[in-house]
Amino acid sequence: MTDYSDGVGAWGAWQAEPSKFTQQVVNAMRTLYPEELADRKWDNVGLLIDNSDDTKKRQPTAMVTNDLTFQVAVDAIGQGVSVIVSYHPFIFSGLKSITNNDPQQATLLQLVKAGIAVYCPHTAVDAAPKGLNTWLADIVSGPHKSTRSVAIPCATAPETHSPAGYGSIGRFENGGVSLAEIIKRLALKLGGLKHIMVASPVGSDIKSTTVRSFGVCAGSGYDVLKSADVDLLIMGETSHHSALRAIQQGKTLIQVFHSNSERGYLREVLKPSLESLLKQVEPEAEVLLSEFDSDPFKILDVSTFEED
Repeated sequence: MTDYSDGVGAWGAWQAEPSKFTQQVVNAMRTLYPEELADRKWDNVGLLIDNSDDTKKRQPTAMVTNDLTFQVAVDAIGQGVSVIVSYHPFIFSGLKSITNNDPQQATLLQLVKAGIAVYCPHTAVDAAPKGLNTWLADIVSGPHKSTRSVAIPCATAPETHSPAGYGSIGRFENGGVSLAEIIKRLALKLGGLKHIMVASPVGSDIKSTTVRSFGVCAGSGYDVLKSADVDLLIMGETSHHSALRAIQQGKTLIQVFHSNSERGYLREVLKPSLESLLKQVEPEAEVLLSEFDSDPFKILDVSTFEED
């Protein structure tokens, strides 16, 4: 460890040197998903926990997760990870203390002690032209051609990542597509889901419904899509009243649970893209997926609790 107080001149915090590999991860993520794409009015993206090369010698390994829980952190520490890329911001609002009384803060203390950095991209990934919502719209379209636009354009997008925006709107070019087909494709591509929540207009039949246009927004997506003139809305989650409003407008609304709408993209696109860029500057770089990252909700069949 560097001895800052070696008795030779002034010394202080300015002498702390950030980790070279952490900066490589940050640069790669900013290349893929510039932070200018994020909705800074409320979001908190970027390098949220830094580290130094002199804290602990770790391998050039990054771990990708949707949510940074205590279990994910412990797993990262055990595997010698240097940087965690957590899609959702690990620090969202201001902290006035950092203690073990709060689960988030207890996790933060473990990471700092282990010398692990945390980078969070969130809505920068959502808004990118080849980002999360484009991927989700591709799943909805499947083999059918559709014209695309963004629900809310990103005014701060750099020229290298334009057009960009939040939410994706699609219109099928050759007539309608079966809603049942779309539901089955979503379930398969989002990890083999067994249950999907659907709100349909009164009197409609899911099996016979045809979709000509759709809007998608991962996560809590209703506010992004509420003004979209489409037949079908797809998102991670929304409120009871938003669903009521949608069906009274004649729209079908599908919920797949919040992180189910996001996690597949991290696995299929973000992880290999990040690893490819890192290997260009650090051949030994490796990117792992957290095995402890999962949606907190499970749907249970209450009949399984009935006594024989």
